[in-house]
Amino acid sequence: NLDYVGAVELLAKRAGIAIPEQARPDQAPSGVKKTRIVEINREAARFFHAQLLNSPEAKDYLAQRGLTMPIIKHFGLGYAPDSFNAMQLHLTGLGYTVEELTAAFLCGISAKTGRPYDYFRGRIIFPIIDVSGDVVAFGGRALGDGMPKYLNSSDTPAFKKSRTLFALNFARHSCAERLILCEGYMDVIAYHQAGIQNAVALLGTALTEEQVKLIQPFIETIFLSLDSDNAGIQATLKSIIVCRKADITVKVISFKEGKDPADILLNNGVEALTRSVESAIIDVDYLLSFLAKEYNTDTP
Repeated sequence: NLDYVGAVELLAKRAGIAIPEQARPDQAPSGVKKTRIVEINREAARFFHAQLLNSPEAKDYLAQRGLTMPIIKHFGLGYAPDSFNAMQLHLTGLGYTVEELTAAFLCGISAKTGRPYDYFRGRIIFPIIDVSGDVVAFGGRALGDGMPKYLNSSDTPAFKKSRTLFALNFARHSCAERLILCEGYMDVIAYHQAGIQNAVALLGTALTEEQVKLIQPFIETIFLSLDSDNAGIQATLKSIIVCRKADITVKVISFKEGKDPADILLNNGVEALTRSVESAIIDVDYLLSFLAKEYNTDTP
């Protein structure tokens, strides 16, 4: 279930064989290599997770959202303290340079002072793990009303958001020829906590052809579980087109207005979420119902 390059990299790692760097176009303009960024991300994930375990505020927030400690540990969730450079100091103390942290999109450089600062601050952290088990990027959700609500890593030599899906490392083992596509991290985690482990999420982009190629080898049907607002509807319509081009059967999971999988699990329980999946409709019916709301169907 990997592409050619991914398969080569996985087998080489398993066998202890170094892949010649000159054969891999995976270095940032700064010259920082993919392998180094993966190492940095692993240490950053450990730092964020340790911070979460020591933060009553972060743990209370996740508890209010219905997350249990086993699911928090399963996904390796973390917390970025609301500090100017706590993570940067920790990682440079381990021997990583500011240049490397910037290339990994973990630090920025202040335009006013020229000092490095932590990119993720005061946020719940969602490690993004590829199908090889490497932490390639992070997503951050503001604890309070901070904006933006969600903050994702930009593309790096280790990460291309248009070619990655959150939780595919787990879901690919439970696909059973079906995959549920969500819009956000919390929705995916809600499905997994409910025992529905074939759910993945987009990473702030519309579904791309590259992402479809990633999942196409091991699924026949994709269930779209996107938001019910206007943006979510448009994303659903676009996703239907992309999946149909790849000859993947599409079904749409519909929720009541203002509801999403995380809300349903929290307020109505596992059975309600399972019923929503079982009552998914084929894409043609979804499109017809959508058109019926937009146009007068009483006339020829």
